[in-house]
Amino acid sequence: MAPEASTARSGPDGPDGLDGPDSPGDSRDTGDAAGRPFTARADRGSFGRLLRWDVFVGLLLVLVLLAGSAGSPGFASAGNLSFALGDLGEIALIALAMTMLVVAAEVDLSVASVLGLSSALLGALWDAGWAIETIIPLVVVIGAVCGLVNGLLVTRLGLPSLAVTIGTLALYRGLAYVVLGDRAVAEFPRGHTELVVGNVPGTPVPYPVALFVLLAAVTGVVLHATGFGRSLYAIGAQEEAARFAGIRIKRIKLILFVVSGTVAAFAGVIFTLRYGSARADNGVGLELAVIAAVLLGGVDFDGGRGTLGGVIAGVLLIGLLRNLLMLNDVATEIQSIVTGLLLIVSVITPRLLAVSARRRRNPAPPAPS
Repeated sequence: MAPEASTARSGPDGPDGLDGPDSPGDSRDTGDAAGRPFTARADRGSFGRLLRWDVFVGLLLVLVLLAGSAGSPGFASAGNLSFALGDLGEIALIALAMTMLVVAAEVDLSVASVLGLSSALLGALWDAGWAIETIIPLVVVIGAVCGLVNGLLVTRLGLPSLAVTIGTLALYRGLAYVVLGDRAVAEFPRGHTELVVGNVPGTPVPYPVALFVLLAAVTGVVLHATGFGRSLYAIGAQEEAARFAGIRIKRIKLILFVVSGTVAAFAGVIFTLRYGSARADNGVGLELAVIAAVLLGGVDFDGGRGTLGGVIAGVLLIGLLRNLLMLNDVATEIQSIVTGLLLIVSVITPRLLAVSARRRRNPAPPAPS
C-alpha cells in the first residue's frame, strides 16, 4: 500500500507541521532504537505502566464497592446495581468509540450534542406522526453524518479535532434547539421503552448493558488483535512514521469520527427512550464523563497508549461512584466536581509516574567534585 499523500501544509518541523522524531518540541517516547513507532506490543515499558495503572483503577473500583456496601445498605443490592449499570449505559457505549479516537491522538467533544440532536429529532419526528421504526435508523444516519462532518474538517482541512469538535459541540446543540425548541416530547411506544429499561430475562443486567458487553468484545478484538487496531496505536504514537509505513491515516481517522457520531446518535435514542422524554438539552455535559472514563482507564490523551480493559474499569468506577454519591444525597453539583477531579487526576497521575520511571532509568550524573 502506498503511503498517503499529505495535503496539509508543511512546517519547519516536518510535513503537516508535526514535530519530527528528534524535534525538541516532542518530549514523548515515539520510537525504539531502530526508529520504529511504539505499538501496543512494542512499547513494553509503557505496557507495564499501563498494567499497573489498570490495576490501580481496579483497586479503586473494589474500594468503592466495599465502601458503598458498608456505608449504604442498599448499594450492593441487585436492584441498585442494575439501576447503576443502566444509568451509565450511554456513557459506556460512547466511551468505546472515544477510546479508539483518543488512541489515535484525536478527540470528539461533540458526542453529547450529537446525542441531544438525536433526541430532539426523535421527539420532533415522533410528534409529527412518523413510525418509530423509521425514526431510529434515520437519526442514527444523521449522527453518522455529524461524525462525517467532524472527520472531514479534521482530515481534509487539517484542523485540530479539539477545536473542531468544540465548535460542532455548540453547532449540533443549537440545531437540536432549532428542531425541537424548549419542548419535551413523551409517550413513546411502550414496547421500545420497556426494551431499554428492562433486564435480560433471569438477570439483573439491563439490555443496554448487554449490548455494551457485546460491542466491547468486538471493540477489544478490533483494537488489540487486528491490523486496524495496531494502526491506531502507530498513528497515535507517531503519525509521521505511520504515514511513511503506508497507513491510510486520513481514511482511518474519518472512519473513527463517523463511528463516534453513529454511536452517539444511537446512545441518544437509548437515552430518550430510557427517560421517556425527548428534549434538546438531553445529555448536556455527558462528554466530560466519557472523556474522564477514557483517561481514567489509562488511555494517553496524546495517543498511542491505552487498553480497553482499563477504560471499562474507568466507566464502572465513575458510574458506581456517582451512584454511591446519589444514594447519600450528594448534590449533583458535587458529583460534577468529583467527575472533574477524576479527569484531572487521570491526566496528571500517569504522566507523573512516567516521569518518575524515566528518572529511575536515566539517573542524573553525579555533580563533579
